[in-house]
Amino acid sequence: MNHPRSGHPDSADVRVAFVQASWHKEIVDQCRAAFTEAMARAGYGAAHLDFYEVAGAFEIPLHAKLLARTGRYQAIVAAGLVVDGGIYRHDFVAHSVIQGLMQVQLETQVPVISAVLTPHHFHAHEEHQHYFSQHFLVKGNEAAQACVSTIEAVRHLSSDPREVRAAA
Repeated sequence: MNHPRSGHPDSADVRVAFVQASWHKEIVDQCRAAFTEAMARAGYGAAHLDFYEVAGAFEIPLHAKLLARTGRYQAIVAAGLVVDGGIYRHDFVAHSVIQGLMQVQLETQVPVISAVLTPHHFHAHEEHQHYFSQHFLVKGNEAAQACVSTIEAVRHLSSDPREVRAAA
């Protein structure tokens, strides 16, 4: 089994769920690829990661909540691209998704890392597709860093409170 380099003896049991929207899949896949590579560099290989796809970003919070309730995951990462199609729906969906992800982590105490991007200016032409594909590579790396540090912070907070005070 691949053992993370985090220094925690029970890190081998860490599991992370990555939930991504299928809309604009070719772009959002860049986040998944960068996340997977960054997690591997941090010592969390394929055996630690489970991947799920849902129809769109609007469906991510429910899927994240169902995954969190299983008790199998120490963190959940959400990735999607909510684009402005020129109608108010973009704002409604973007707000609902982000609020839903926050609610999931507060209700379940399983960290949810968001790599859901909600640009106001996206057009399906080559320049924007290239820009957001590259941007999702950055976001995938950032999501992995946030995931690893959050798992470790939550684990530390969940340990003996006397240890937390002594470490401060």
